[in-house]
Amino acid sequence: MALMDRNRTPAVLVTWLIVVLLSLAGCAVQQRDFEQRAQELDHAAVAEAIRERYETALPDLPRGKQRHYAQRLYRITGDARYLPLNRDYGQRLVARIREEIDALGTPGHAERRAREKVAAYPARTEKQRRRKRMLAEWGEIAYAKRLAFDLTQAKYHGLLNAADLPGYHQALDYLASVDFRTFLLDPDVMAIYAAQVANLAYYLEDLDVTDLREEVITAFRHQYPPWRDARLSTAEYRNKIYGMTHFVIAASDYYQRPVSAEEFRWVLDAFAAGLERILADTKEDIYTEVGISFLLAGEEDHPAVTRLQDALVEAYDREARMVPSEQGGTDLAQGEHRNVLAIMLLDWPERLYPGPKISPLQEYEAILSW
Repeated sequence: MALMDRNRTPAVLVTWLIVVLLSLAGCAVQQRDFEQRAQELDHAAVAEAIRERYETALPDLPRGKQRHYAQRLYRITGDARYLPLNRDYGQRLVARIREEIDALGTPGHAERRAREKVAAYPARTEKQRRRKRMLAEWGEIAYAKRLAFDLTQAKYHGLLNAADLPGYHQALDYLASVDFRTFLLDPDVMAIYAAQVANLAYYLEDLDVTDLREEVITAFRHQYPPWRDARLSTAEYRNKIYGMTHFVIAASDYYQRPVSAEEFRWVLDAFAAGLERILADTKEDIYTEVGISFLLAGEEDHPAVTRLQDALVEAYDREARMVPSEQGGTDLAQGEHRNVLAIMLLDWPERLYPGPKISPLQEYEAILSW
């Protein structure tokens, strides 16, 4: 009997050790889950604080900022309280496009409007001055690209139709007559305007004017191969990364639908590989869009997303209840773009809401589809 007890002792000890190890492992998993939930709560809490700050001040922001904020908040929430500002924007948009349609037949109209837009382009920073000089060299482009933007917005809101915009095909015909290809593929344009190049390529395809997306992406990747990154200045690197985010964002119709991760694998892999420099050398607006690019592609579990969310929370100013500018500025209007992106990255939804459709019939159909 004593011999049997001695033989049993090692087995009992092994069993006991296994139980202890499993218990410790279970505790570790529970602790990790708890920390993850706490982190998610922290991210969502910061997003909610920013949202409350901006929505309190929203009536006093410029109309363009109101539109930008309300459009994006609608697309991540589907909340009807953002519809009035979107409807207000839709009314202004229709009035503006109707004026342009009526004036397109006037000789010299496009050239004159392009000159006006270049003259009104801000020139506070060196980047803005370079862009202003560049646009001045491209004739009607400054006008044509804004018209493409407005028509695309009208389409997003269900307003690109003969009832709301009689004669809208005249505007599309005008865009079809413009040589966008030369502009979009120009290396000097790409070097200071990459995000806008990506936007415009997708606007033109969305409007069925011309599809230059593949050519533009090929030109971009030729101009910015990975091996060049080490040679890029901070400004050049920011232009590259910001441009890459906008290929993804534009493909989503600006947060209206998910994108294919495989289609943009070249972008996501580059972001993952360059994450340290992205965090070090870009600013909050840019690296937040990097994180949103992963989310649009359905890769919310990618480690880069948490890194970028944590960096944004670290940049958050608790006293100002917003993410300040790179220089520490807390002006609400100037920081709207950066902070609405922060809300999106820190509190990404399970689904996106297209539109909103503003015409009554399409709005009703959209509600039924929810």
